[in-house]
Amino acid sequence: MPRGNRAEIAVTVRDSSGEPISAPATVKLYREGAPMDQGATSHGRAFFIVRTLGDFTVVVEASGYKTAQKEVSVPVAVKAEVDIYVQRESPSGENGAVSGKPLLTPKAKEALDKGLQALGDNKPKEAEKFVDEAAKLAPGHPDVLFVQGVLYLNLHNWSQAQSVLEKAAQMDPGNARVLAALGMALTDQGKYNEAIPPLEKSLQMQAGGWETHWALGKSYYYRQQYDQALKTSQQALAESNGKAPQIELLVAQSLTAVGRYDDAALTLRDFLKSHSDRPEAATARRWLDGLVKNGKIRRE
Repeated sequence: MPRGNRAEIAVTVRDSSGEPISAPATVKLYREGAPMDQGATSHGRAFFIVRTLGDFTVVVEASGYKTAQKEVSVPVAVKAEVDIYVQRESPSGENGAVSGKPLLTPKAKEALDKGLQALGDNKPKEAEKFVDEAAKLAPGHPDVLFVQGVLYLNLHNWSQAQSVLEKAAQMDPGNARVLAALGMALTDQGKYNEAIPPLEKSLQMQAGGWETHWALGKSYYYRQQYDQALKTSQQALAESNGKAPQIELLVAQSLTAVGRYDDAALTLRDFLKSHSDRPEAATARRWLDGLVKNGKIRRE
């Protein structure tokens, strides 16, 4: 069917190496849970012309591979490219102890390690050089994609971070670090609905992680889940051990939202007392004045 002014969804099915799979695969398209279309891949590619816009689910089934799916949003009539990574089924008799993750070559591992070191030293531009080198040597490797995502987060390239971390999550769905980073990238873009599931899953898989709790607290708050926002932001603040005092502002917001105005004011005053030189201090003063102006607390 010619596309005309309709939207198109172009699907590429890739294996764990990042290459399009050679095996035939069936690709099914759903909208709001209802089947819309299906087709077979050719050289790992399948195409759909959609008559309506909105949110879709793409499901891939291929012999010898685990079923995979991905959500895609098509708000305007454009061509949407979708990469879906599939994992091979474990051969009969294996207990799953052998990882299906491809090995990094020594040169790729060396470049990736140097990139990680530069990130740890807060040198994102230097890290970018090494991570780009690792990506050229091992394109599509989940470890490389994860570090790329972290690098993009450091550079505030939220959409790029989301893109590579989604690929990493498809290839390594049990990696709590990948899920946490993906949730942070979504939170930073204001995609709070999408951010909550990976953040929650990450925390279920491993204890701790104040950055993850902070991102989840923000997502809860902007989704108006205020009780959960308060609990999660307080946990993030406690776990951060003073590394991110600005979390106190989220705690104050959440306290205000649940009607604990005096506690919110106390939190804001404590922040101003200890961190009056921080850029967030102006916001804290404005919120404190607002509580007084609206009659929620008395002026001290």
